[in-house]
Amino acid sequence: MAFRDLLYGAYGRRLEKSLDSAALPRHVGIMVDGNRRWAKAFGETSAHGHRAGADRVVEFMGWCADEGIEVVTLYLLSTDNLRRPAEELAPLIEIVEDCVARVAAARRWRVHPVGALDLLPAETAGRLRRLQEETADIRTGLVNVAIGYGGRQEIADAVRSLLREHAARGTSMEELADVVTVDHIADHLYTKGQPDPDLVIRTSGEQRLSGFLLWQSAHSEFYFCEVLWPDFRKVDFLRALRSYAARERRYGA
Repeated sequence: MAFRDLLYGAYGRRLEKSLDSAALPRHVGIMVDGNRRWAKAFGETSAHGHRAGADRVVEFMGWCADEGIEVVTLYLLSTDNLRRPAEELAPLIEIVEDCVARVAAARRWRVHPVGALDLLPAETAGRLRRLQEETADIRTGLVNVAIGYGGRQEIADAVRSLLREHAARGTSMEELADVVTVDHIADHLYTKGQPDPDLVIRTSGEQRLSGFLLWQSAHSEFYFCEVLWPDFRKVDFLRALRSYAARERRYGA
């Protein structure tokens, strides 16, 4: 085991040196998938897998900081996850809370919760808002923590916010219909003012978005990795960056 780790370490350092910093993504979205399957393979509970996944998230954020990634969006808890049985959901929410707190404690990332916080327990929503306030002064990096998040819900919320804004101005529906653009909607997304994700990574072998950043990922590059999230290593991340850097981005063309 130690020898294999030594080989991977040497390979990772060589791979890291080969990356062109100018070709790396500014914004990386990561779908941390496979915690439950990882735990099941060891005969453990889902909570055990989620804890291992949370540890990996903290490590991953360190890797992103090392590579100079400016913005990271972590898909930690979807609106679909909120339908899970209470005995599974309660520890999951607690683990996610602790995970975000650990990322915030590193003082390298400004925390920005994205999602329908009103769907979460009041204590959880309050803690996330406090972590956002406590890290508001950090300018080295921004992490969007997608908790209680759904891409369709985000778009619906953006349109609702846009309508309310124009209603307050006295704009009629006919007038709004004549002038509304995609930029107007984008200005009301949870990630307003941020660059769209350049690279979206999903672990566990699944090859679908599952509602993640539906609007923002229109021109993103995607990287699907077979590794379950708790087993995701820095070398896997570096491979994703290498793959991204080698692509010719066409932005939908």
